Amino acid sequence: MRALTADQMRALDAIAITELGLPSIVLMENAGRLVADAVRRFFGEIAEERGVAVVSGTGNNGGDGFVAARHLAGLGLDVSVYLVGDSASVSGDAATNLAILERLGVPVFSIADPPAWSRHRQAVLDAGVAIDALFGTGLGRPLEGLHAEIAQALADGDAEVVAVDLPSGVPGDAGAFVGPAVDATLTVTLAAPKLSLVLPPAEQQAGVVLVADIGIPRELQSRLEGPQIDLLDAGDLALWLDPRPADAHKGDFGRVTVVGGSPGKTGAAHLAALSALRSGAGLVTVAAPAAAQPVVAAMAAEYMTLALPDLTGGDRSAAVEAVLSLDADVIAVGPGLGVSDGAAALVEELIVRSTRPLVLDADALNVLTRLPAATLSRANAPVVLTPHPGEMARLAGTDVDDVQSRRLEIARDYAAAHGVVVVLKGYRTVIASPDGRVAVNATGNPGMATGGTGDVLTGVIAAWLAQIGSAEAAARLGVYLHGLAGDFAAAAEGEVAMIAGDLLDHLGQAARTLAGLEPRPEEDWRARLPENGELVPLS
Repeated sequence: MRALTADQMRALDAIAITELGLPSIVLMENAGRLVADAVRRFFGEIAEERGVAVVSGTGNNGGDGFVAARHLAGLGLDVSVYLVGDSASVSGDAATNLAILERLGVPVFSIADPPAWSRHRQAVLDAGVAIDALFGTGLGRPLEGLHAEIAQALADGDAEVVAVDLPSGVPGDAGAFVGPAVDATLTVTLAAPKLSLVLPPAEQQAGVVLVADIGIPRELQSRLEGPQIDLLDAGDLALWLDPRPADAHKGDFGRVTVVGGSPGKTGAAHLAALSALRSGAGLVTVAAPAAAQPVVAAMAAEYMTLALPDLTGGDRSAAVEAVLSLDADVIAVGPGLGVSDGAAALVEELIVRSTRPLVLDADALNVLTRLPAATLSRANAPVVLTPHPGEMARLAGTDVDDVQSRRLEIARDYAAAHGVVVVLKGYRTVIASPDGRVAVNATGNPGMATGGTGDVLTGVIAAWLAQIGSAEAAARLGVYLHGLAGDFAAAAEGEVAMIAGDLLDHLGQAARTLAGLEPRPEEDWRARLPENGELVPLS
């Protein structure tokens, strides 16, 4: 599911209207109807008890609100419209729908100045549901004056706020915002997610986000210029989960080698290996330093182990040959590897010499910063990096604050410059590909901020890379399933108590859920969505 900038959304509207001949008033009708449908499905009881206040601007976003008001009034709800601005400023399709409202007798109150807002403020805040139809993607500056006051009142009030397209005060193109903004309970975004609904911190203003199919064919998005930013979509990712044939054997599902697990860090390699097995890899071997190999071997019976020569002295030749001699489809390097000169030399040799795809994490990333800048460009096979923000900062030669403020840009630039897939971990994990494509993941929760979850992710990505062959697809699928397993773990254990090992217990459940065989943790609210696909969740 592609996330669009404001300019891309305007271009998509123009293509639909001018080239396909879709009347703009039909698109507005569909948008308002689906907003009303969302209100009915999610807040029908409180809307019946306390009514609905539609707070509309004078533009097309306001027009969507007028249509929603008409449909809700047609259901017998007590609906009032509060037009912020002069009715003479309403034009085009919005004016047509405003006139229809007035002919139907739906109350429309003009709020042209602060005194008018003072007169109607309490009535708006007393409503059970307030529809925010002030601004859509056209807002190019922070709210101020009367609009800022109204947005703040909606944010502070008790009404369930349903935002049309974007919460007012949130810009369409950035994850950051300045000034007051509506804090929505539910956002119905039109045609496609907007970029600020995907990225923190602004996305936190949106509440639950539903994407409304207003009739613009999705395939038109391929004609849009500008960044290709996708939100990981369950429907797209599920296509990679083919049923296993009845006559399958373990060699059909890939062999993964995990290189790591030095003394004191054996748990990292153990978690990566088990998560690879739990993600479907047919055979997994942990290549660990000889001093740690017996410990790793005793931790689980399901994977094999290989003792590597000592790396602390800087000699890597025997260790490299030992790893490359294994019949592996994917090599995951780093969990608990250590940061000695020997470890750095091992990582360099594996990057340069391996003809099998590599997944580099943890200590492999830490030593990578000490290697020549051109090392990654010398790789002979696809490489996936899985840094957390601190590791990304070291790789990119910047600081964590810069990484967190420019997550998309930094991950995309690094991936393109070095020809690798970058998985920038954290809230809303970013997956960047060498061709400039970027994806953002919405599964996962704060309970995953605990030691070892990154090692689990390494194993998950390595396993899927061994099975499906595409580094980009494996990174996207692995990140999504890893986060979904975390959501199931949080539902079972709570965010405070969950540990990395809990994810292992739910990786199978996550895969079954993606395949449509089990319900998601939040299935109770998803069950309210229409089956025709007109309103779909953001992830």
